[in-house]
Amino acid sequence: MRSVVQRVGSASVAVAGERLAQIGPGLLVLLAVHRDDTTESADAHARKLLALRIFPDANGRMNRSVLDTGGEVLCVSNFTVHGDTGKGTRPSYAQAARPERAEPLYERVRAGLGAEGGRFGALMAIELVNDGPVTVIVET
Repeated sequence: MRSVVQRVGSASVAVAGERLAQIGPGLLVLLAVHRDDTTESADAHARKLLALRIFPDANGRMNRSVLDTGGEVLCVSNFTVHGDTGKGTRPSYAQAARPERAEPLYERVRAGLGAEGGRFGALMAIELVNDGPVTVIVET
């Protein structure tokens, strides 16, 4: 699994103008499921995201997790995070899981995070206020 994770002041996701979810301070997770991922890797990914220390402590050091801060999580499926641009200028998505495999694993990660979410496979509009900015890539 691979995620692009952003520390946010707020974030929301909408489909066809209908807002599906919105959060306050916390994490926006753009999640891509790899074709070889399993329920075990989904659980490990969720645990790693919840433990990720990218929030400031009393000294301003990034030393706290979203759990430590009481922050919220918005998790959105995004197979393009597995795009490979190693050859040419058109990304290859061969490493991304097929939808029938990816959706249940995405939902498992989302549930493990206790996260709000988008609509799997839909064309979504995401709005966010990046905090920092802090953006990291997480792989398991």
